[in-house]
This record gives sequence, structure tokens and C-alpha cells, in this order.
Amino acid sequence: MNGSITNVLAPARLGPLLLRNRVIKAATFEARSPGGAVTDDLIDYHRAPAAGGVGMTTVAYCAVSPEGRTERDQILMGPDVVVQLRRLTDAVHAEGAAVCAQLGHAGPVANGASNGVAAMSPSRLFSPLAMQATHRPDGADLARVVDDHARAAVLAADAGFDAVELHFAHNYLVSAFLSPLLNRRRDSYGGALANRARLAREIAIAVREAVGDRIAVTAKLSMDDGVPGGLRIAESLQVGRWLQDDGALDALQLTVGSSLLNPMFYFRGDAPRNEFARTFRPPLSWALISAARFFLRRYPFHEAYLLDHARQFRRELSMPLILLGGITSKESMDLAMREGFEFVAMARALLRDPQLLNRIQADAEAVSLCIHCNKCMVTIFERTRCVLRTEPAGVS
Repeated sequence: MNGSITNVLAPARLGPLLLRNRVIKAATFEARSPGGAVTDDLIDYHRAPAAGGVGMTTVAYCAVSPEGRTERDQILMGPDVVVQLRRLTDAVHAEGAAVCAQLGHAGPVANGASNGVAAMSPSRLFSPLAMQATHRPDGADLARVVDDHARAAVLAADAGFDAVELHFAHNYLVSAFLSPLLNRRRDSYGGALANRARLAREIAIAVREAVGDRIAVTAKLSMDDGVPGGLRIAESLQVGRWLQDDGALDALQLTVGSSLLNPMFYFRGDAPRNEFARTFRPPLSWALISAARFFLRRYPFHEAYLLDHARQFRRELSMPLILLGGITSKESMDLAMREGFEFVAMARALLRDPQLLNRIQADAEAVSLCIHCNKCMVTIFERTRCVLRTEPAGVS
């Protein structure tokens, strides 16, 4: 831990990578890749915050396996997309920023019906998205998933990405294995925490061995699922210690919540229940309307709202940490630096105003225009955007 950090806008090193500042555009699914293609729309989406001054933008997310896509229009890492992704990385680099690929396997969050292959979860469960049961992977399946992550990381490096972020959060596959609620296995990947953490550790080590020091390797880790019976902070801290001791990661980005069971725990602010339900067809829309107050709970927004959780990791770990959640002003960025975090990440604030960091650099009193209505959540099913922002033609 570096307690002497004072300037969030100064250049900083992330593993082998030198960033122009310590601000990262966090991963938010873009819904701008129909058929899994890298479109001009997707490129513009990431060019905007890069031109707006961030140190690095994160492409979210690049699935490592066919069944690991959240749905069929998600980018699947393969040799055929390397040239397409090179257009994106070149565009971001031309704006002076670095670019990271979030690599992940959606696990039980995937829509198996959309993908044409059953979703995967540590233990079998019924998926209301696909109206079908998930697949419980055996050892061979999991070995293939580990290899898929390593292969995808090499492809990301070949495509010009400066970093990869491994998705170990929000009850996607690795996070689902960490959860004692979702992982009821009795083999070497279930039961004791050391077994439930095995997949995360194997993936991190395999990715590092595959890419060496070509690019930075980070992971997004859930500190608390926010769900009774799910992963809580004491166990997550131990997972963080193991990941640190393994030495495969250059940083951890800390988050909370479950895309399956409690997404608002990591969003905070208004819960767009009616808008969310209207995005689905009956009978799922009816079920969401009746269950919305349980699934989309309301948590108040305040600046740096994950700091209390993250402080516990900062006290226990010496590796670089990225603070996420309610980072919307120079004041909250400076707070993160004083608390000993090496980097900060933001998402909704940059969706509202990609030029936010440039504004902060010009005026330290500048603040985000985001009102935390969270209606952007609903747009991920069509084309992710801030509903309050008017977009000029061809600009995201």
C-alpha cells in the first residue's frame, strides 16, 4: 500500500503499463456489438471517455467461451475479432489513453436460450432468463474455461489491449463458485472456501503465465454479494489474500452485489423497477413486476459509497487496489488517494459526461452531472447510454 499518493491526475504505473493518470473508466456492458461485431458505435463509445481525459477505458465485456456470453450479441474472444478489436484499441490510443478488455464468463447470468447453449453454474439451477436449467460443469469443463481465459488474454494482447480485467464479481461464473449460496458442490471446487476459490486462482495464474508482462492483469472482485447466504466480506478478504500471494495480478478492483439476486447493491440510487420490467416479455415481465421490490432494492447513493467495505481490503492487502462506487468528483478521487488506494474507477458519471475528467482538470470544483436515476441500467438491453444526455449523430 502506498500511503503517499496525493495526485490522482499524475501518471501512474499499473504493472508493466504506464497510465497518464489514475482514473479508469469502469466496465459497463455497451450493447453496441450486434452479432458480436466490433462496430463504429462501440469504438465511439470508448473513444469518448479517452478523449475526455481518463487514463484507461475498459471494454465490457469480452466473453471467453460461447456459453459465457450474457447473450448472443456479445463479443466472443476469438481470432476472427482480433483485427476488429485492433481498430478499437488504435482509436483509444490515438486519444492518449490506455484500453483494457474485461474478460469473463457469465456463468448463471448468461441467457442460455439466446446463446443456443445452456448457461453454466457451479450447481444446477433454473434460469428464468432462458426458462431452462443451467449446466453443472465437470472438471474437464472447468479446465477448458481456465484455458479459454488464458487464450482470450493472449488474443487481447494481440489486439492491442494494454490490460485485461478478469471478471470475478456479481455472481458471474467465478463469483458464483465463490458463493456458498450458489456453489453447493462437494468436489474440489466446492465446500470449503479454498475449494470455492480454486477457479479464480487457476484462471488468474493461467492468464499471467499466458501473457507474462506483455500487458497488465487485474481482476474485479466482489467484496460482498449483498445476499443472505452469499459471499461476505470475511471470506472475500481471504480470497483477496490468496490472489495477492499468488502474485498473478497487478491490481484488484473492488465491487459488491449480485447481477442475479441484488444488482442495486452495487449501483445505489434510484431503482428503475417499471422501466426494467418493461424490457422483458411476459411471463418474465409479470414476474419482474411482482418481484421488483425484492430484486431491485433501494440503497441510497452517496459519494465513495463502497469505501467502508474497501477500507478493510486496504488494511489487509499490500497490492494495488482500485476504488469503485460513487467516484464522481475531484473530492472523492482525492479521498481515495488519501485512503491509500492507487486508482479510482467510474462508470455512470462518464456515461453522463465523457468529458468529466477534462472538466475536473480545468476546474477542481467540477462535479458529475449524473443524478443516479439508474435508467441507464435498462438501456443495456438495447444500446447503453445515459437517457438524460442528447447524443450528437455518430457520437456516443
